[in-house]
Amino acid sequence: MTTSRMPALFLGHGSPMNVLQDNIYTQTWAKLGETLPRPKAILAVSAHWYTRGTAVTAMSNPKTIHDFGGFPQALFDVRYPAPGSPELAKQVQELLAPIKVIADTSEWGFDHGSWGVLAKVYPLADIPMIQLSIDGTQPAEYHYQIGKKLAALREQGVLIVASGNVVHNLRMMRRGEGDDAPAYPWATAFNQYVVDNLDWKGEAKDHPLVNFMQHEAAELSNPSLEHYLPLLYVLGSWDGEEAISLPTNGITGGSLSMLSVQLG
Repeated sequence: MTTSRMPALFLGHGSPMNVLQDNIYTQTWAKLGETLPRPKAILAVSAHWYTRGTAVTAMSNPKTIHDFGGFPQALFDVRYPAPGSPELAKQVQELLAPIKVIADTSEWGFDHGSWGVLAKVYPLADIPMIQLSIDGTQPAEYHYQIGKKLAALREQGVLIVASGNVVHNLRMMRRGEGDDAPAYPWATAFNQYVVDNLDWKGEAKDHPLVNFMQHEAAELSNPSLEHYLPLLYVLGSWDGEEAISLPTNGITGGSLSMLSVQLG
């Protein structure tokens, strides 16, 4: 275990089928698990727990949620039995005060936005883990500011893993052309806009990635916001000095970004 400052990760999770596949993205996720300091616990933020208000999993044994359809039975058979951490959930409630954070002891668990990547990063599922929901009623800066509050956990050996896709337009995917289908110009432009502005050091209210909807390709790249917002939790936890790297990058199916961002 480590008590030094942990990195923070945003992982572009893509299709749930990545859980069953061996490709450049899943290989990179596995490499992260081999090379990162071993965390004391994991705080996951997934695009797939999009709520009114904020909640955190607070049970000892969270369930594996298969929140998708139309995939092979083998995917539904996957379980990610990482232990929960009611203690860490309580600490998150205290850190985020005065925001009311509901302690969820029965409804949720780990959805495929979290276990779908962590099954590759930490396949033994032996690190205590909690998941924080995304309040879909709040503006982008709200999520960035939550990331700032959560940064304290990194000093205590907690790995923040946020999961989504900065370009996520399933309706426009070139499904018949495979993962190597050419990216739409608007998808490439918005993906590059994110890359170019990761190290912004100004005020949160002026951050280009908080004000991402100003980009001309933002609406096409994110017809809904839940897959973009997890990035802001990670960026909010940046100290302004530590290295920022891109473990993965690329666009699959024309309109799905696999960009990943690592702090530290």
